[in-house]
Amino acid sequence: MAMIELGFGRQNFHPLKRKSSLLLKLIAVVFAVLLFCEFLIYYLAIFQCNWPEVKTTASDGEQATREPVLKAMFLADTHLLGEFLGHWLDKLRREWQMERAFQTALWLLQPEVVFILGDIFDEGKWSTPEAWVDDVERFQKMFRHPSHVQLKVVAGNHDIGFHYEMNTYKVERFEKVFSSERLFSWKGINFVMVNSVALNGDGCGICSETEAELIEVSHRLNCSRELLWWLQPRLVLSGHTHSACEVHHGGRVPELSVPSFSWRNRNNPSFIMGSITPTDYTLSKCYLPREDVVLIIYCGVVGFLVVLTLTHFGLLASPFLSGLNLLGKRKTR
Repeated sequence: MAMIELGFGRQNFHPLKRKSSLLLKLIAVVFAVLLFCEFLIYYLAIFQCNWPEVKTTASDGEQATREPVLKAMFLADTHLLGEFLGHWLDKLRREWQMERAFQTALWLLQPEVVFILGDIFDEGKWSTPEAWVDDVERFQKMFRHPSHVQLKVVAGNHDIGFHYEMNTYKVERFEKVFSSERLFSWKGINFVMVNSVALNGDGCGICSETEAELIEVSHRLNCSRELLWWLQPRLVLSGHTHSACEVHHGGRVPELSVPSFSWRNRNNPSFIMGSITPTDYTLSKCYLPREDVVLIIYCGVVGFLVVLTLTHFGLLASPFLSGLNLLGKRKTR
């Protein structure tokens, strides 16, 4: 009887061992693909990006001095979903993508300043006070940054509404979180942050307010010698279009539209890297992982796991064994 019981125990042991082996294989494959698609792929993509080189010497008579280079990142149109239009799965997927991309870029590229050019939120123009607080908390978590990195945010039409939807409450609510700063200067470089929504205004009050702000900034930039009355930028960077395009105003001043940073707006999101000095600048684009590539990897792995499981239980012939059997038959002939 003891030997019979031992025999049954051994017979039951082998199927259990096979199931455990299969389970370990499945867990290993799932863990590996999650690690790659949700973490490592961002390092792989952003590691290929490098800061563009810019001339760093300025001649001053017979002497040449080295100009400091400011490393600036420009993002746009993150469109954090709100409580009305945002499905929880869509929120989870897109916000995780942007968080991992941003944190990876901070770690690998070490920028000194990051600008986000409008449309931070998707529903800021009509969100309730409670929803606004929740959206802001999620934004601050996703785009957290060390204290030595400056983060500058410009309002977009989805944040405060188009010119016919704007009001004092929405503007002040936004500026309470992200500051009302219009002029930012660092390493001898002046950045003027303009709410372009107001520039489309058809009301005299809005136009006058925008003009007054521009005049004030112009005075601050030229307070000592008053050389310029209006702003004369050497470069304009803007968001809103979700795509990259370049135009020249008056054939002289270039304006570059920064692509969206979110998978929700683009299959291949990206951001702009700028090496800037007081007299020169160079820009380059850094691409994030493509969403379709990630989905193809997941679909391929799911198919592989199905084949592996069916093969393990003998419901599908192993392609490897079938190939060996076919090879053996050819040799016997």
